[in-house]
Amino acid sequence: MATRADQEFSTDRPLPEQDFVDSAYERLDSLRASYRARQGRVHSTHGVGNAQGWTEREALSAHLGEMAARLEGVEERLVFGRLDLADRSVRHVGRLSLTREDGSTLLVDWRAPAARPFYQATSAEPDGVVRRRHISTRERRVTGLEDELLDASRASGLELQGEGALMHALSEARDGRMGDIVATIQSEQDRIIRASDRGLLVVQGGPGTGKTAVALHRIAYLLYAHRERLERSGVLLVGPSPLFLRYIEQVLPSLGETGVVSTTIADLVPGVRARGVEDPRAHEIKGRALWAEVLRRAVRGLQRVPDGPRPIVVEGTALELRPA
Repeated sequence: MATRADQEFSTDRPLPEQDFVDSAYERLDSLRASYRARQGRVHSTHGVGNAQGWTEREALSAHLGEMAARLEGVEERLVFGRLDLADRSVRHVGRLSLTREDGSTLLVDWRAPAARPFYQATSAEPDGVVRRRHISTRERRVTGLEDELLDASRASGLELQGEGALMHALSEARDGRMGDIVATIQSEQDRIIRASDRGLLVVQGGPGTGKTAVALHRIAYLLYAHRERLERSGVLLVGPSPLFLRYIEQVLPSLGETGVVSTTIADLVPGVRARGVEDPRAHEIKGRALWAEVLRRAVRGLQRVPDGPRPIVVEGTALELRPA
């Protein structure tokens, strides 16, 4: 068990970490303004008078606009964690990566490998972490801290403080929209979020266990880790209803991702609407668990080994698919 110490804070003075949070928001504001200003300058130029020049101008403008939109979608809880490491260095963890003007790291993106100990380190396996601090904020003000001491043998000089990040999250008022869990991801959830992108990943659990939140953070992580490939192919989020999509619509933008297309199953095929109504008995039969085995057999029955080589084209490259 990690050791936790709680401390009452007076409201007439800023809490520890407030200076850092202020500096992170100042940098965020500066970058937002910089991208929009650069986009405006690009728009004000007339290119070189040919099609290539116009195309390059529009592409650069779109890129700068996309970068600004990502930053503009991130506001609440920009900074939520800090790691004090055995080598005396400090890492602050947040929604996205920020660097100072000199290029040094200011804030570590929660999806980066350097942030993994924030979710995975334990007292038994501290992974070089002496203290893990959860930082609770409201708007741009630090409202509470919780420290976990993971390596007591190296804790000399550290002052532990706390409020309890999870209890703070539970006490927040509900507004009818899903909030993110990025500040309180548990190690089991983190392993799902960072799992390999090869093959299908199925997340199962009872109601209220965080399946949807984990899936959304999984999308954000994959876009971070494989952005070039996924932006080229696109990411589609399919929900059960428009009400569900409205409920989760702020999660991905708050994590810095604005390029995901959302739709419902009913809207997957434009112009086609399901109007049929089945007998309740058919509903009951279709809901039986036996269909998992029926579908498995059906898919296996569709598999056929070709009787000879078959030419295929993969992303413009001609290949030959052989029976072997």
